[in-house]
Amino acid sequence: SLSLSQWHQITSPLQPPSIAASDERAAIASAVSTMETVVGRLTGTDADKGGNIKGFGQSGQMDCIDESTNTTTYMNMLAGDGLLQHHSVADRSTRFGIIAGMPHTTAVIRENVSGQLFAVDSWFFDNGKAPAVIQIQEWKAGWDPVGATSE
Repeated sequence: SLSLSQWHQITSPLQPPSIAASDERAAIASAVSTMETVVGRLTGTDADKGGNIKGFGQSGQMDCIDESTNTTTYMNMLAGDGLLQHHSVADRSTRFGIIAGMPHTTAVIRENVSGQLFAVDSWFFDNGKAPAVIQIQEWKAGWDPVGATSE
């Protein structure tokens, strides 16, 4: 479990609430990053490397199913504490196909006003690095962080 001090550290980017939805997406990425760092120390996943190849076979290495499940759980915790004003947590999404490469799954948030979906993808990065927050259409088209920017 998390201490009150750890929870305050994790949730501080979301307090006070953001005025703009884009600012809240950045705060969600920051909170997920801190949550990964704190939880990683407790669960032995703190040495998790981005992707699958760099850490293949190492203890604590996570794949995209692990990452998307954890990120969805973390965001549900934030939402459950009333910290998300502009977004709700949506079902995970998986992309397939020749263009997008191997199947890949991510956590997803929905902007409340527009209904726009955003991938919140921590799998590409080492434990504790901020996840990419990308419009789901771009993510499904095969987005990856090499040469790309995230919102």
